[in-house]
Amino acid sequence: MVLNLLLIGLGITLEPFPLTAFILLLSAEKGTRKGLAFILGWLACLIIVIAAVVITTQGKPPAPNTAPSTAALVVKLALGVALVLYAVRQWRRLGTPKKPPTWMARLDHVSLWAAAGLAAFLQPWALVAAGAATITQAKLSGPADYLTLVLFVLLATASFLYLELYATFAPVAAAARLQQIRSWLDTHRDQVIIVLSLLLGFWLAGNSLYVLAQ
Repeated sequence: MVLNLLLIGLGITLEPFPLTAFILLLSAEKGTRKGLAFILGWLACLIIVIAAVVITTQGKPPAPNTAPSTAALVVKLALGVALVLYAVRQWRRLGTPKKPPTWMARLDHVSLWAAAGLAAFLQPWALVAAGAATITQAKLSGPADYLTLVLFVLLATASFLYLELYATFAPVAAAARLQQIRSWLDTHRDQVIIVLSLLLGFWLAGNSLYVLAQ
């Protein structure tokens, strides 16, 4: 469980679209407050999903070679294949001019509630679902196991937490740094998406196939 959640958490926190939107929020008027609202909305989504899984399974994985166990593996396999196909699609579209989404131009004027809602809208739900399927298969029998879930949530939010703290305590330096990060993401967004999707897609699909074959 730990390695799977580590990789999925890294994939979530490095997703380019949420990062770009968060940087735009931080650069807006009252940006740190909007950034905090975004982080709270982001955390709420992750916590609700994990809590729902833990309550449903009661911390006990389904028995091997049963329908629930197989279903969890099939979900991870399907998500892995979907990520690989998405990466291939993005690779084929490399070099195609793209306009930024229209909603990004309106982030300067969003309310705190809208910033929190934006976090739910931009959540990479395929990766969150992969994390939920991984937790479904895990035996949660002690504090260390639940600490792993807490660390997964923090890792999946780490990039936003870092930028929020940076903008709060070093606003002048952060403004220039945020602009640099945004420019880099604008230039390399597709490449980042392709690499993340391929790595996570092949890992999820390969791991699921290996377990199913046993």
